[in-house]
Amino acid sequence: MNIQDAKFLMSNSRVEDCPAPTLPEYAFIGRSNVGKSSLINMLTNHKGLAKTSSLPGKTQLINHFIINNNWYLVDLPGYGYARVSKDARVKWSRMINYYLRKRENLACVFVLIDSRHTPQAVDLEFMEQLGTEGIPFVLVFTKADKQSGSRTQQNVVDYLRKMEETWDEVPRHFVTSAEEKTGREEVLSFIEEINRQYAETPDNA
Repeated sequence: MNIQDAKFLMSNSRVEDCPAPTLPEYAFIGRSNVGKSSLINMLTNHKGLAKTSSLPGKTQLINHFIINNNWYLVDLPGYGYARVSKDARVKWSRMINYYLRKRENLACVFVLIDSRHTPQAVDLEFMEQLGTEGIPFVLVFTKADKQSGSRTQQNVVDYLRKMEETWDEVPRHFVTSAEEKTGREEVLSFIEEINRQYAETPDNA
């Protein structure tokens, strides 16, 4: 996929105020400080599209970007630790859960995992929630450039094995590096594939 145009569209706290659900939509989410903004900027080849920060909890709203005028990329607040109040975290959680359950054009959720870590309970619990709700998702392991390839591969294997304990089928996964643009073509090709399927669905034709 060639990204010819990528631009910020709007931010919302209410699903009802999001853009009309007429295009396929891909949501990116992960633990705070997982490298989400850097990954989005790398995928879109737009350095300043998503705002990056060294402080967890930078993203606080449902942020819509429109790509090539034919699909939406959504930057969601991170889950897990962030330097915000408990009330704010509860509010984010409710907003995210409602979005994931009610957004009818949501084609896939990209769950970002820091490849430097062994399986984390908060990630596994979030994915279990997606599975329970029947929400399609894939795994994106980030920051692969921050350690050796063998270490990254071992952590990926450990995650997949852990998921196999409770999942009949482990979701598709991608290994990425925003710095080295690793995994960019694979992720974009996957989105392109889903976009074609979306366009061929009678209700969306």
